[in-house]
Amino acid sequence: MPAVIADIEAIPLRIPLKPDLPGAALWGETLSAADSLLVKVTTDDGVVGWGEAFGLRATGLAKDALEDLVAPLCIGHDAADIAALTDRVQRKLHVFGRGGAITYALSAVDIALWDIAGKRAGLPISRLLGDGLRDMPCYASLACYTEPHRVRAAVQRVLDAGFTAIKLHESQLPAIQAARDEAGPEVALIVDAGCVWTLEQARAVAPDLPAVDMLFLEEPLWPPENFAGLAELRRSTGLPVASGENVGTVLEFERLLAAGAVDFVQPSPAKMGGITELRKVFPLAAAHGVAVMTHSFYDGPGLLAAIQVAAALGGADAMIEWRWFDLEASIYGDALAPADGRIAVPQGPGLGIDPDPEVINAYRCNGAGR
Repeated sequence: MPAVIADIEAIPLRIPLKPDLPGAALWGETLSAADSLLVKVTTDDGVVGWGEAFGLRATGLAKDALEDLVAPLCIGHDAADIAALTDRVQRKLHVFGRGGAITYALSAVDIALWDIAGKRAGLPISRLLGDGLRDMPCYASLACYTEPHRVRAAVQRVLDAGFTAIKLHESQLPAIQAARDEAGPEVALIVDAGCVWTLEQARAVAPDLPAVDMLFLEEPLWPPENFAGLAELRRSTGLPVASGENVGTVLEFERLLAAGAVDFVQPSPAKMGGITELRKVFPLAAAHGVAVMTHSFYDGPGLLAAIQVAAALGGADAMIEWRWFDLEASIYGDALAPADGRIAVPQGPGLGIDPDPEVINAYRCNGAGR
């Protein structure tokens, strides 16, 4: 008899930032802690898999979606038939939208089921999908600090930690230039503008950006689904553009790529449907000559999902986003950390590592958001 899904548990966490680098924010909101939503899936024969739903300040919404809508459709179903189960859940819930909290919750279940599949096979997910790299380059993805002196301080921290590539969440030129000045010319710099500009505004800023020497400009336009605008920005300015973290379906990724909108495409496993959907983006991107740069602005199983899949399918251009919030604890304790700008792909079965139970016990919260 196949093992079936017996239990699905939502585990909200809130881990404070260390207080010695003040001024961190995201999209105008002060940041004092990182919220995560872990999802624990247990089969009837006792195998446990871990997943993660994207949430930030909306972890409560993802938790409600999981408990009220997604989990009841999964309990009792074959844990090994992942593609069929996720397809069934999508079809049942599509009337509520093909993205957002419901898809985040389903992403977590999917990642957990892949974790279980790897544990049953005794292999890391990267080996289930291909040969798999043993380590990969990664970049430090910073919070927004806005003021140039704070940006410089944050950049110096990650340089001291050994990173050779950095992502900013900044849209003001003084902050961006301060980062380049502090990092020097040898460090790769990514600028995530956070969907801040219209096409006309982006064109006005564009002449000042080549001097910053960016690896790519991420999500420069509002709204993020303005694929034609992204394509025109690339064409008219020559700037390297990336987008995709807010794309919720494979069909939308096909449209993004067909529009010629990006140089790098950024699927996000904890947002778009988990590993089942993430792995479909790689051949699509390859057909368009576009590199996949997974989005992993989270710290738990969603990050590991990005690492495992990119290690198997990403090729030489793949880099891992390491969210650098300088937290007082890590979901994986000391078991996962970059060194000299690279991160080892965990070689344990499934995702490779389970969350540290002591961290879960210490930082578990009610998941209601800030």
